[in-house]
Amino acid sequence: MTKKSALATAAATISLIACLSAQAQEFPVKPVRIIVPSSPGGGTDILARPLAAKLTERWGQQVIVDNRPGAGQMIGIALVARALFCKVRC
Repeated sequence: MTKKSALATAAATISLIACLSAQAQEFPVKPVRIIVPSSPGGGTDILARPLAAKLTERWGQQVIVDNRPGAGQMIGIALVARALFCKVRC
């Protein structure tokens, strides 16, 4: 084994250990937001609120319903898309 491959193996092992320890955290560790792309009182909102209450009970962490109506639901959809993109890219 060359010195270069030994260093690469050590780096890979250290990064694997770091990833495994990061996964050991319990989900969720902070409040969860359910984005509803319609106005409060609509059909989607009426379904989201009891779901949020049950998830809060089960997870022991606050689940918030965040209504983002407007632009044919595109405001709420864009918010979710940005959040997902940031999780993947950041």
